[in-house]
Amino acid sequence: MKERIDFMTLIQNKGIYHLMKWCWLLAICALMINNIPAQINTKNMKNIASTTNPLICDPNDGICAIPEHPSEKGVQTKEFNKPIKVIYFTDPICSSCWGIEPQLRKLKLEYGHALDIEYRMGGLLPDWSYNSGGISKPSDVSHHWDEVSTYYDMPIDGDVWLEDPLDSSYPPSIAFKAAQLQDQDKALLFLRELRELVFLKKKNIAKWDIIREAAITAGLNPDQLKLDYDGKAKILFEEDLKTAREFGVRGFPAMYFINSSGQKEMVYGSKPYANYEEAIHKLNAAIKKSSYEKEAASLFIKYHTLTAKEFSELSGIKRSECEQVLDEMVKKEQLLKLNTKNGALWILKQKS
Repeated sequence: MKERIDFMTLIQNKGIYHLMKWCWLLAICALMINNIPAQINTKNMKNIASTTNPLICDPNDGICAIPEHPSEKGVQTKEFNKPIKVIYFTDPICSSCWGIEPQLRKLKLEYGHALDIEYRMGGLLPDWSYNSGGISKPSDVSHHWDEVSTYYDMPIDGDVWLEDPLDSSYPPSIAFKAAQLQDQDKALLFLRELRELVFLKKKNIAKWDIIREAAITAGLNPDQLKLDYDGKAKILFEEDLKTAREFGVRGFPAMYFINSSGQKEMVYGSKPYANYEEAIHKLNAAIKKSSYEKEAASLFIKYHTLTAKEFSELSGIKRSECEQVLDEMVKKEQLLKLNTKNGALWILKQKS
């Protein structure tokens, strides 16, 4: 015992004892961190998102991050048909992209005459061959989606990751490129339908039968879609991924506003509407916004489905009053209402 006491005294005198104590505490902390459950809140989301896990979308920055790609030189854009081209990098399962639907829809109504918006698919989820940020399997995404739903005030039901999870976002992305080959306007309806299916209806939009269902709803030819999906669309999707690398895209949504002189403004992540307006006016101060009909009936003719947040953004009605207005239209049998655990979608009732 005397030898042991002398030995400990010797260690303490040399200061090594304190060093060993701190190393032991750090080791314990490391073990605790590695065993934190994958329950994400908005306070720690920014740190987690820095791991570039594609399914961790930081609501504070409004970004679904991906591993950084070095920006390549010589980026070329297509001809300008309008004063400003917008290259929009997105993904069908990007929750932050769903979060900016209110701003994007308003942007089209007020500045659509001056903007040529070019949709590019970014390839958010290639597969599940990674483990970072507390996300290693589909079920880990469920709680995160529920939380960002509250943050963006846009209905998202994360239970799809428990009930029928997606293996990849590539199939719906390729399907969108196939839809663009048929009709650009219907392709956008198709993309919206895919998002409503996955975010609200808990459908696995990587499955062909679900993709086909969305194509029919959007008025596309599903047989032609399948032919293009298996052929040309894959090449177009690879071109989109290449373009994203050329622009140095690090996450979604990413919008690049470019004028005919080559000047560029970027709005990265989900941002307030004023940020998108500012980007336009920096590139061309002469562009003026258009007026549009803000009555509910007119808005639903333009956009057949609206969330309460979208309706508030487009109509100018206070968010706290929107649901009452929309529910009154349901009572009058003008709209249908789709309820989810995290909000609702109001749908224009088609006349029989």
